[in-house]
Amino acid sequence: MNINFDLVDIQKLIPEARLKGRLTGKLKGLAALSDAKEGDIAFLSNTKYTSQVPQCNASLILLPQDYSGEPKEGQLYMYIDKPSWALAKICRYIEDQLSPRPAPGIHPTAFIDKSAKIDPSVSIGPFAYIGAGSILGPRVVIDSHVHIGKEVSIGEDTCIMPHVTVHDYCKVGKRVRLHAKVVIGSDGFGFSTLKDGTHHREPQIGTVILEDDVDIGAGTTIDKARFSVTQIGEGTKIDNLVQIGHNAQIGKHCLIVAQVGISGSTVVEDNVIIGGHSGIAGHLRIGKGVMIGAMSGVSKDLEPGSYVRGIPVLPYMLAQRIDVLKKRLPELFKRVDNLEKQIEAEAELKGTN
Repeated sequence: MNINFDLVDIQKLIPEARLKGRLTGKLKGLAALSDAKEGDIAFLSNTKYTSQVPQCNASLILLPQDYSGEPKEGQLYMYIDKPSWALAKICRYIEDQLSPRPAPGIHPTAFIDKSAKIDPSVSIGPFAYIGAGSILGPRVVIDSHVHIGKEVSIGEDTCIMPHVTVHDYCKVGKRVRLHAKVVIGSDGFGFSTLKDGTHHREPQIGTVILEDDVDIGAGTTIDKARFSVTQIGEGTKIDNLVQIGHNAQIGKHCLIVAQVGISGSTVVEDNVIIGGHSGIAGHLRIGKGVMIGAMSGVSKDLEPGSYVRGIPVLPYMLAQRIDVLKKRLPELFKRVDNLEKQIEAEAELKGTN
């Protein structure tokens, strides 16, 4: 891929940045500090890598305000409060160049029900299906092989990537991004077990609402409610391969990392962070601002502001302490075994006397 831009473009994106040094030539790529070469942009956001900055060969390095050092000849330091966020702005600029929004229009192989309402600015790709009564707002992008069921509404500037399914009656807000093979509104996992041991499906007649500015990663599934609604709050970001059960309520501005499973009817309040590969049982309440470490198992309600990890979850520092103590268990068992042998030997000695 070809990237070509100069310092003027960067300054427009990050006008508040403080500069030191002199940039020569065009900027042509992005790289880590250790791998960057002339023409690249690099950044420092983790102090772990501070020692790599003086040896870095990037033409432009984004640095925190408190970094002290001198750029090389032909190199520019750009000081910013949050270098990672500055890099994100640059990446968005590059993304717009590399993958511009497709032109409005409907591919001839797409199927659009006659009763669907499609804004003239919408782009619909090959082999997409738009069901009866669905509404697509301004500048929506529907990529190839997407299935939109009947009476679905999709808000403006939403982007739906290949092979996504949005089932009947679901509502998708503005500026939502659904990555490849996301499924919205599939049946929740509900079965009644009868006396004879057979399992019978419980009809799931609810729906799913995704509020504005939600991002959902590839392969994630969000089940429709058994009745009423499964809801994902404004600004929440969900990683790949996450499963959210029926009637779950996810608050605003949450971060849910890959391979998390959230069981049905659980309420996750605003600004919660859930680490990867964690599981949350059903009918729980996870309080506002809770942080759950990776590979955790949650089987009880969590108070707002809690920081927990482990299976079952414990307060973070307690879990850390227990992990340290676990490493000492073999030594402890050995000492106990030696003490038992010593006590037995002393008892035998007393018995012979």
